[in-house]
Amino acid sequence: MRENSIKLTTQILQFIETYNEKTANEKEYEHDFNDLALTLFRFQFEHNLPYKKFCQTSRKTPLTIKRWEQIPPMPIQGYKYLTLSCEPVENARVFMTSGTTNPDEKGKNFHPTFSVWDSSMKGPFKQFVLPDRERIKIFVLSPAEDLNKNSSLSRYLTNAVSFFGKEGSQFFFGLEGLKLDELVSALKQSEDDGEPVMLMGATFSYVHILDYLKEKGLKVSLPKGSRLFDTGGFKGQAREIEKESLYDMFQEFFQVGRNGIINMYGMTELSSQIYDQTIRSAYFKKSVTHDKAGPAWVKTRVLNTETLEPLPDGEIGVLAHYDLANWNSCLGILTEDIGYKTENGFVLLGRVKGSEARGCSIAVDQLLQANLGGANR
Repeated sequence: MRENSIKLTTQILQFIETYNEKTANEKEYEHDFNDLALTLFRFQFEHNLPYKKFCQTSRKTPLTIKRWEQIPPMPIQGYKYLTLSCEPVENARVFMTSGTTNPDEKGKNFHPTFSVWDSSMKGPFKQFVLPDRERIKIFVLSPAEDLNKNSSLSRYLTNAVSFFGKEGSQFFFGLEGLKLDELVSALKQSEDDGEPVMLMGATFSYVHILDYLKEKGLKVSLPKGSRLFDTGGFKGQAREIEKESLYDMFQEFFQVGRNGIINMYGMTELSSQIYDQTIRSAYFKKSVTHDKAGPAWVKTRVLNTETLEPLPDGEIGVLAHYDLANWNSCLGILTEDIGYKTENGFVLLGRVKGSEARGCSIAVDQLLQANLGGANR
């Protein structure tokens, strides 16, 4: 990596270490976030040519931007059409989005190093998923990193087991798919042993397990302290199921109630993750909130779907995330998700649809127009 990349990643790692628990003075934190965001924007404007061209369409440059909120968020579609990397991609690992078998139609996020990515994952996982214990036995329902090196989720799950898994943690997903018989046997053993266990996997993986348990007429009573971790939704899946219906089935088949369930909101295009505050709030505050929140190095804005202007708390709009850990591509990401802010975080409602996406469509048009005919298409 170039010298200024090494310097910048060192600064980000220091920020993560300093603000991992958000215990610092709020004014000092806001100053430091803004300062590092502007430094990161200058770096990305200089070294990420497609992003620079996009910013120039709206006359946003390091000379005109004084606050992090003014930094243009990259439309998420840009990761599909353009090579968004400050460092040369030849020696970088790449994470790709799922949903299509054509590599040219996948969103890509390049990582010259995983030092920041791994550090960004570790602390928040402890805070939001395991605030009450150091380790837990983890049963994973999705592929490990060795089976899918281009999946950010696979690395995330592998890290979870490595950093926080007790002896006996394992992946129940092989080349042939989910190992349902082995999983149920392990769950029954945990039930007999009385040792808490955490299931982790993509949301649709649970549908297969629940179908299997229902077909076999089986139910498991997981020990107290167990929890169910799911991520994502049902994008690209043939079946859909409402979240509350799924969670009701978790209660029925695993005996784990809503306060033991946590959803992680992440995406290939970001380097950090956002979580339900269910377990953390129940443990620290004794009153539960399910609103989502991220670490101190991620800020989420809710924008008007037509104008992309910021909205007040409670009003529904499209989400834009600003992630300081996203140092090699783009700090800000304009998603295709809608939600609204609350006093505790934000609520995710789903995908933006049709005419609601006018502002997003204009941003994508500007992005592609700025880069039409370039080598990055």
